[in-house]
Parts: sequence; C-alpha cells; structure tokens
Amino acid sequence: MAGFYHFFDEGGGKAKDKLMSHAQLANLTRMRTLSVVVPVYNNAETLAELHRQLVGHLESLTPQVDHEVIYVNDGSTDGSLVVLKELRAKDARVVLVDLSRNFGQVPAIIAGWDHARGDAVVNIAADLQDPVEQVGRMAAEWEKGADIVASYREERQDGLGSRLASSLAYSFWRWSLPQLPPGGFDTALLSRRALEAVKQLQERNRFFQGDILWVGFDVKFIPQARLARPTGASGYTFDKKLRYFLKSYLSVSYLPIRFMSLVGFLTALAGFVYTGVVLHAYTQGKPPFGWTPIMLAILILGGLIMIMLGIIGEYVWRIYDETKRKPIYIVKDLLR
Repeated sequence: MAGFYHFFDEGGGKAKDKLMSHAQLANLTRMRTLSVVVPVYNNAETLAELHRQLVGHLESLTPQVDHEVIYVNDGSTDGSLVVLKELRAKDARVVLVDLSRNFGQVPAIIAGWDHARGDAVVNIAADLQDPVEQVGRMAAEWEKGADIVASYREERQDGLGSRLASSLAYSFWRWSLPQLPPGGFDTALLSRRALEAVKQLQERNRFFQGDILWVGFDVKFIPQARLARPTGASGYTFDKKLRYFLKSYLSVSYLPIRFMSLVGFLTALAGFVYTGVVLHAYTQGKPPFGWTPIMLAILILGGLIMIMLGIIGEYVWRIYDETKRKPIYIVKDLLR
C-alpha cells in the first residue's frame, strides 16, 4: 500500500497530498551508515582509548547517521589482536578483519573498504595522531553532498626530520598531482559511489592519495592538525617511508623516464659538440692527447647508463609484479 506525503505547492502555497510508495518514504527516512576503517599495526597501547573517543564522537553525530567501526589487524605482534577481540565482544558495531600477515597500511585500508557496508567510508589512524572530531567534520561535508572529503595536514607535531622528509616527498608528488595539498592527507571520506569507483582500480603498487584524486569526483579539502604521538614509537620507519615513496611515485609519474630522455639528449648534444671541437683541433694540427678526457667520458657515460638502467628496472619490476596478479591482502579471520 502506498503512503501519503504532505507538501506545499510551490505556486500558491496550497497544501497537497501526493501519493508515494513505501520505498520512496523509506529512502527519505532511512538512517545512513558511516563505516570507519582503522588499520592497526602494533597499536595495542592506544586502541582502547581510540575506540572510546571514536565511539563517543560518532554517537554525538546527527541521529540520521549510524556507524560501524572496522578494525583491520595488519599482522600485529604486540597483542593488538587480543585488544581488538575484546572490543568486538563489547561492541556489536565493531567489525574485525584479521589479515594473515603484515601487508602494509594501504592494503589494510583497502581491506577495510572491501568489508565496509556503509553509505560512506572514512579511514583514520590507530595511533591517536588524527583527532577523532575530524570524522564529524568530514561527515558534515558528506551530508551536504560531497562525494570525497580529504582531511589535509595543515600542521604536524612531528620531529624536524619527519617534517622535512614529508615536505620533500610531497613536493615531488605535487609535480605529477598538483591538486594534492602541500601537506598531503592520510584521512579521507568517500561516498559509496566514489568508493566503488576507487575499488575498480586493481594495481598492486598503490598510491592512496593518487587513487582518490584520480577517479575524478569533486573533492572537498578540509584542514586538520596532526597531533603528537601519545605513546610508543611509530612502526612506519624511514625505510618503509622510502619504499612507499618510490613505489607510489613511480605509479603516478612518468617524470623519471622523461628525465632520462632529457639527460640522454643533452649528453648526446654534448658529445656532438665535443666531436666538433676534436675535429677542429685535428685540422689545426693540435689533436687532444692523453687518457684523462677519455676516462672522464667513460666514467660519466657509464654512470649515466647504470642510473638509467636502474630506473628502467624499477618500472620493469613493477610490470612483472602486476602480471603475477597476487592479491594485495589475505584475510585470515573475519568477525562481524
């Protein structure tokens, strides 16, 4: 049976009764769900406090938004899984995705995306460095109609070395992605249709920010401060950061290949010019002699060739890695 929807006529302001289906009425009154994805790697000390803050904040949002919290255990070795199981036993809205080993932060986020049932999904760090209030600010923009809301770092309370390395990395990334904020972003909200678009991307070597910006939906950027880590040391070591930078940069940029072409052209041009100099000197009866110029040319050209082969090898390795079609994560256990 149909229901009646009471509204005012736009022309004369006269009230009318319009026949609507129950499905249409349900869409008007249906509570929308927000899925919060939290990748976890050795965060046992902060998980209980994070969950307390996060749930308290989510429950303070507008009544029209329900929530689920998806914790993805990315091969933790410090007892994080035990804490997560305790949270799952106490809160029915907790979903626990336990991966078979450590696959990395981005695969863990994607695993959370794949198991999210909400109308929108947002990821947040497990180390309490992202303020949980940012989730509400992003949800508010989503309620206004935004498909993607990116929370960029306006300031960060990290060490000088981390800030300098991050600034340098994002300077390189912005050459290929000029819409990327100077401080980058790790926290983002995606509507269901934006999420389904991002999930169509199947590369193994992923760049989280690049994938989100590539799909083409309008992006709303809002600032946030990155808080100081309250306890423990980050497991995201310099080695991991460097590997992620190389992997992600080569996935979004052809600049190294083009730089190689430019260097090759300039080297060839210099070779032609030097050839002219040598021929001119020969015609004047003063040809260059000695092994120094020859050795310099061999060393410079040999070094350039090895560097170029290394860059080409990085791209070829990624092609080979893609052809193996291995999954980017494996789920060992799922508690929903």
